[in-house]
Amino acid sequence: MKKSEIIHKINAYERLMRLDKPIGILLLLWPTLWALFLAADGHPHWIFVGIFSLGTILMRSAGCVINDVADRNFDGHVTRTKARPLVLGEVSVKEALVLAAILSLIAFCFVLALNQLTILLSIPALFLAASYPLTKRFFPLPQAYLGIAFGFGIPMAFAAVQGVVPVEAWLMLFANVCWSLAYDTEYAMVDRKDDLRIGIRSSAITFGRFDVVLIMCFYILMLGLLVCVGHSLNLSWPYYAGLFCAFAVVLYHYQLIKNRDETQCFKAFLHNNWLGAFIFAGILMNYAL
Repeated sequence: MKKSEIIHKINAYERLMRLDKPIGILLLLWPTLWALFLAADGHPHWIFVGIFSLGTILMRSAGCVINDVADRNFDGHVTRTKARPLVLGEVSVKEALVLAAILSLIAFCFVLALNQLTILLSIPALFLAASYPLTKRFFPLPQAYLGIAFGFGIPMAFAAVQGVVPVEAWLMLFANVCWSLAYDTEYAMVDRKDDLRIGIRSSAITFGRFDVVLIMCFYILMLGLLVCVGHSLNLSWPYYAGLFCAFAVVLYHYQLIKNRDETQCFKAFLHNNWLGAFIFAGILMNYAL
């Protein structure tokens, strides 16, 4: 194989894993970091931070590969996805499946360094990540399922640090489901016309003309649940200041999506990184001060 062909293949693998679009990694990483730092009273061991950060990158990459394999017959009919490597034939289905298996295996090897409860929780986490693409065929709210899959690092983080999964972890997981329903509906609003045409389910389709209102409701419910977590853990004012900044981001998102312009909806989706970052900053400042 020529050097140019090798470079092209590497580029195709990179795009297949969405490493060129790190927003998905960040939206998966923020809730995991929230949980790690809350579980460890602001001082998680660097090994835990490294394992969960690398695991997040690996599992998000594997999830993207599995998603593209499952959607390979649909992506060519959607404007946003018609240039993906599997659609263009740059990567074969066999190559993609081998890549997903390798990424998942490496992630599981990292998990083996943690306690038994965390290892046991990694099994449903893998199932959720692998089965999510199928939910778009029949489930009217696949974004809710995605929220569980994206948020399963939360109970795993508490299990790794504390050896148990307390009520606060499940409240945070529920909050992450609400957050996913908000930001991924913004994302789905971009593809709504194409999804309707090819028969793919999404929350943007299910919510219909109530999409903007429900997005705002899920944002508020998410923040409300995180307020409950803060009260339960006796967190101080910097944590709530972070939540207030996140609420300001939510108000900005309303301005972006209220007219349902596809470009602005996608901008709002990407901007959720800042919402997650503000909450994490509040957690850090809570323990620093």
